[in-house]
Amino acid sequence: MDGVTNLEELEEFLDRENIRRHKIGVFDIDGIMRGKYVDREKFLSVCKTGFGFCDVVLGWDCADALLDNLQVSGWHTGYRDAPVELDLSTLRRLVIEDDTVLAFGNFTGEYANVCPRTLLRRQIERANALGFVPKAALEYEFFLFDETPQSIRDKGYRNLRPFTPGMFGYSVLRSSVHADIYHELLDTMAAMDCAIEALHTETGPGVLEAAIGVDDALRAADKAALFKTFTKVLAQRRGLMATFMAKWSSDVPGQSGHIHISLVDPSSGANLFFDEHGEHHMSATMRHFVAGQVKYLPEVMPMVCSTINAYRRMVPGVWAPTSTNWGVENRTTAIRVIPAGPKGQRSEYRIGPADANPYLALAAALATGLRGIEEQLELPEQVHGNAYDAKGPHSLPLPCTLREATVAFETSRAAIEMFGAPFVEHFAATRHWEDRQFRKHVSDWDLARYFEII
Repeated sequence: MDGVTNLEELEEFLDRENIRRHKIGVFDIDGIMRGKYVDREKFLSVCKTGFGFCDVVLGWDCADALLDNLQVSGWHTGYRDAPVELDLSTLRRLVIEDDTVLAFGNFTGEYANVCPRTLLRRQIERANALGFVPKAALEYEFFLFDETPQSIRDKGYRNLRPFTPGMFGYSVLRSSVHADIYHELLDTMAAMDCAIEALHTETGPGVLEAAIGVDDALRAADKAALFKTFTKVLAQRRGLMATFMAKWSSDVPGQSGHIHISLVDPSSGANLFFDEHGEHHMSATMRHFVAGQVKYLPEVMPMVCSTINAYRRMVPGVWAPTSTNWGVENRTTAIRVIPAGPKGQRSEYRIGPADANPYLALAAALATGLRGIEEQLELPEQVHGNAYDAKGPHSLPLPCTLREATVAFETSRAAIEMFGAPFVEHFAATRHWEDRQFRKHVSDWDLARYFEII
């Protein structure tokens, strides 16, 4: 809500627009929005002095299971209230609910060290101190199913019915037949200041891809988090389900969450990645930035590929990178340089899956690039052609599992310097927990593989 910057303007807006309901929220370590409704008096108080949110949201996993290996939250803290400061810049009308606004905030105090949104804000401040304004845009693939939360559980997540059958990328037929769904998604997101730049079918049964418009980095992450949340809301209100799971089936491609970044001059707004005379129109700033992304990607992998399932996507031939490398207009590399002119010159962080926490993934992509600038890193040899076949020091294998990635992350001096020891310790503990939950689970694959034969 541009123009609402203080309590007086907020009250005038609420009166003018006859707002009767107020929803507030925060984002947990997995990027899940947690929140509640409050009345007008409480909402104004929250905007003025902040509020408390049970610190359990920083101490449980995506299934609300309490983690047993954390310092910031646990039985030892008594699950006290963690202080939260509401960010009025996030205020927007929740157009799918009459006379309702939504706003969310950041954890403060000692909890600020492990707050995903605050972590990104700190990387943006770091960029600002270096003389840059980071711009970003995220794009997501997601599958739609003709299912409900109850039906998928009743089916044990098997034999699910995709919203549309077959492999039909960029289908005008599908998007025209089901235009009402596309229109609702486009119109709803636009009305919530989360405009979709492009929307189309991808290759796979019932899969769509949405590119969210470019914005300042924090607003871009806010929009990505809102998009993921309310795409699922809109689908379920229609009796459908949307999933952003990185790889829901062995038989179809995975789902990406690519991150596009550029740095602009704060005074002129000029894209500092563009150099008319540079090779591929890359400026020295861009070369150093991309070099940092390539070099430090293996050390920040859990922030980007944060689930067990994210690593199912990282196999050759399914549009996800498997090595840390770069290329120009090469969709098989981890970092894709896009020479798109004075305004559009940018890097694309193709390692990202759709299930990533947008605040953490963008923080990792930005922080590693800035470190490359600070260290004046030079790019390794670029990959031409199929990156899955590339070998050598310019294309080193990435961690293959969450456990391997987490060990590299928690022992990384660069990660600690970029994000702080409290965050690295906390986040690594949450990923070790996730790995433990996986390793103690007996899967269908285990049974079919070993039950009779071994």
